[in-house]
Amino acid sequence: MQQAVSARTPAHLWIVGILSLLWNCFGAYDYTMSHMRNADYLAKMGGDATQILAYMDGMPMYAKFGWGLGVWAALLGSVLLLMRSRYAVHAFVLSLVGMVLSFGGQYFGPPAPPVITEGMAKYFPLLIIGIGLVQLWYAWRESKEGVLR
Repeated sequence: MQQAVSARTPAHLWIVGILSLLWNCFGAYDYTMSHMRNADYLAKMGGDATQILAYMDGMPMYAKFGWGLGVWAALLGSVLLLMRSRYAVHAFVLSLVGMVLSFGGQYFGPPAPPVITEGMAKYFPLLIIGIGLVQLWYAWRESKEGVLR
């Protein structure tokens, strides 16, 4: 009689998974509030909400699609990571594709309002892509180690 031995989930997977989930929940919250056109939320970004809404309305369709793909695939990747699913790798790859489309639209689309292009805000896309790459690397590594099945 064979018994299946299930390995314990490493503590670092819980830590990284929960931090990843919290980070990506903020992205989902930002996406939702922006698409609900919540003026109070948009005003907290530091600019005029009408300017930000006009900018969002003028974004190319591929950038809008990429924003949604990036946000929701990253959130799915975090959930799959916590579920120890190897498909977390695929979700994080899709998320990075979405980021490239979204930020490509930001750089090649209509001019952005100053709140998006000034100060630390202009570097925020690099931070987002960096965290996306770390999430993908971690999921890939844990998949190779056999932690994700």
